[in-house]
Amino acid sequence: MRPSQESIARTHSAALPLTLDDITVVDNTLLKRAVGAMALGNAMEWFDFGVYSYIAVTLGKVFFPSSSPSAQLIATFGTFAAAFLVRPIGGMVFGPLGDRIGRQRVLAMTMIMMALGTFAIGLIPSYGAIGILAPVLLLVARLVQGFSTGGEYGGAATFIAEFSTDRRRGFAGSFLEFGTLVGYILGAGTVAVLTSSLSQDALLSWGWRVPFFIAGPLGLVGLYIRMKLEETPAFKKEAEAREVEEKSRPKQKFMELLAQQWKPLLKCVGLVLIFNVTDYMALSYLPSYLSATLHFNESHGLFLVLAVMVLMMPMTLYAGHLSDRIGRKPVMLLGCVGLFLLSIPALLLIRTDAVLPVFGGLLILGALLSTFTGVMPSSLPALFPTKIRYGALAIGFNVSVSLFGGTTPLVAAWLVDSTGNLMMPAYYLMGASLIGVVSVIALRETAGKPLLGSGPCVGTHAEALAVLRQASKRVNVKKAYLAVVKERA
Repeated sequence: MRPSQESIARTHSAALPLTLDDITVVDNTLLKRAVGAMALGNAMEWFDFGVYSYIAVTLGKVFFPSSSPSAQLIATFGTFAAAFLVRPIGGMVFGPLGDRIGRQRVLAMTMIMMALGTFAIGLIPSYGAIGILAPVLLLVARLVQGFSTGGEYGGAATFIAEFSTDRRRGFAGSFLEFGTLVGYILGAGTVAVLTSSLSQDALLSWGWRVPFFIAGPLGLVGLYIRMKLEETPAFKKEAEAREVEEKSRPKQKFMELLAQQWKPLLKCVGLVLIFNVTDYMALSYLPSYLSATLHFNESHGLFLVLAVMVLMMPMTLYAGHLSDRIGRKPVMLLGCVGLFLLSIPALLLIRTDAVLPVFGGLLILGALLSTFTGVMPSSLPALFPTKIRYGALAIGFNVSVSLFGGTTPLVAAWLVDSTGNLMMPAYYLMGASLIGVVSVIALRETAGKPLLGSGPCVGTHAEALAVLRQASKRVNVKKAYLAVVKERA
């Protein structure tokens, strides 16, 4: 059932009296444009970032010649993980900047940097041509990608959350991960077509470069789209309030404000851990696990992962919609408990080396991942107040991704190689799911409620008047209660 107008107004009872000026009536046309632009821009960013993992086996042969396929894979995913080490630095730079000069400008910057970093990978000569300089240049390009991505997710999630109405923030936010899936699908599809249509020699000599060269024109399109956007209503109001406040008293430094948010930051790290471990395990590591470790046909594995991601698109949107109706916490708890119970059965299916069971195992993980992809974009921004939302989310998100998400393919590959136990990916997911359960339980339910530091956001003027009436009723009840207490005293 949908949150009532009373539940929307409840959060603001402490800040009463509420006026119409405190309530934002969202322009539906601007909302659709903002959601569409963030989803499309995110698709382009994650095509750039994700294509690396889908062609990891080939990149290992080009940049890390070795007699051992597992050693090549570990080296390739080591470079993959290195990009995540600089993501917190990118978050520390782009996040506070986005809180200062605006979300839209910073998101345009991240788009340019990601496109340049990805395009550059396609230009790097192979190890056979320039020796050790080849993997060094690959690492540099990956660091540029990682630095850029540090400002992407926090900004895009913040942008959509601040443009959305309180009642439908979950559904609107789910389009961000819908866009991510589009990017992954384009990346996986491009690599799958190349690996199935080119000979091994052609793929190693020039075919692997094609996906990276696509990044250039995609980046220009994404930049154009983001430059056309307006700034979010919440940021505009916060900027006006900050200007007045800074004239009357010294401004607080960002790190001082951030230190006050240590509890939300810990929750953010825990939520992002389960989200990204599942994401990078299911969509980045398992395609390579299938081909390099289980010797499953590489192009068949990519097409199966591609099919799972296509099915995840409506599931992600439904999860966001469901979170608006029953709450964010129940949907995410379903995903955490499901991972703990079903990770082993899913991996046993994947290990059968038969197409249908492999697809079934991947689909189980994809369906559980959808409970996170559909809900996180609305849950994470709600942890922080408007004045530091972009910066705090960017830092918390990227610290967690760097420590736990981006390292997942590397750690999983190393665990399998060092122990010889092919079930290690399942055990890894189960451990992450326990942390996820604790993090979700500690979370405050935010479905149907305004963002911290902002007034209610509604879709129509009629809704705004309804929220105002409910707030007025609460004031009258409170006054009457206080009068009775005073009289009895």
